[in-house]
Amino acid sequence: MPEIRAPRWRTFGIPTVLLLLSIITTTGIGARFMQNYHDGLPLVAHESDLWPWPWLLQSPARFLLGWPFSVALLSILLTHEFGHYIACRLHSVDCTLPWVLPAPTLSGTLGAIIRLRGRIPDRRVLIDIGVWGPIAGYVVSIAAAMIGMSLSLGHVTSYVHSSMEIVNFSPPSSLELLRSMMEHLFLAHRVHANVSVDPAVCHPILLAAWIGLFITSLNLIPCGQLDGGHILYAISPHLHRIVSRVLPVVLLVAAWYCWVGWAVWGIILLIPAMRHPRVLGDAPPGAGRKMLAVFAMVIFALTITSTPFPGNAIRDLFLSQ
Repeated sequence: MPEIRAPRWRTFGIPTVLLLLSIITTTGIGARFMQNYHDGLPLVAHESDLWPWPWLLQSPARFLLGWPFSVALLSILLTHEFGHYIACRLHSVDCTLPWVLPAPTLSGTLGAIIRLRGRIPDRRVLIDIGVWGPIAGYVVSIAAAMIGMSLSLGHVTSYVHSSMEIVNFSPPSSLELLRSMMEHLFLAHRVHANVSVDPAVCHPILLAAWIGLFITSLNLIPCGQLDGGHILYAISPHLHRIVSRVLPVVLLVAAWYCWVGWAVWGIILLIPAMRHPRVLGDAPPGAGRKMLAVFAMVIFALTITSTPFPGNAIRDLFLSQ
């Protein structure tokens, strides 16, 4: 039977249109961040900063301010998804090109995805597909964080927390470790510098890196059909079933104490469509691939934070009323 191929407009047209729209949305929101940065304000100083289009229409030239944030963020997202894509192609697993999803969010996007159209032959292939996206995206996120921290040195801000509505960010362990390393590097060259890892008041490229690390951590949640779920299933389908039943409940509880968004993720992971399909081949991953899985879980530990947006737990929202 001849292979059925998707129409070229669907293969290339859809991802191209989505990417172009995402360039517009990420550059637009990045322009507002950069203007606030130049003005010595937090990147998100007011609620209107999350909808910058009236401000941009007043002077379309402002749009050019947003390209550093857009390039940094889209590079992270596309590198992550092309890690998956290349692994699929190497193993002859049919999949779409990466789709970057534009949206009116803090980042201008809902992230990026690829859709698998072919069956995964065995658990060794599954672990390759699951692991290379987060690893690739993590490397580019760290590179962006280093650039963002360097550009933030000497930046003067007029940030006054009590007088401004801002989105607070909790830096993951990766940014804290990177800050320490960069400060030691500067000291080795006899340069005294306090490197900040607060994405709220630093260069927008650092915020793009924080978003990239945050997305990496969400993808590595070891449950369902997330990247972390693929990796855990490849190691132990039995353990994957147990974790996929328990973890959504844990996330729903975490929504009360830590961040309301965990409730959304808990509900998503309870959807039947998120159940991991059975992989027909039973060949277990070898030692090398198990080490990759361990490395991915280390990345998960270095990027996850229980309170990515402090003060936004369900409990906090109730107490503030």
